[in-house]
Amino acid sequence: MADNSANANRFARDSQGRITAATAVGMNALRPIMHFQVSMLRMWADSIERFASNYQKGVEETATAAEQQSDKEHAA
Repeated sequence: MADNSANANRFARDSQGRITAATAVGMNALRPIMHFQVSMLRMWADSIERFASNYQKGVEETATAAEQQSDKEHAA
């Protein structure tokens, strides 16, 4: 009986060790993929910020041009 218990304990430790090792291998394999995804998200966010900035500049330029045109019309 004690022999069966010892075998069961050893099997449980070996199984746990294998699961831990497989998890570590899987996490190590995922790390570069995660880094790539994060870098892509950063590039995407940066592009959106640049687009928003350019859009804001265009709106401001359009408003300024409209004000100048309105001022010219009032002056005339």
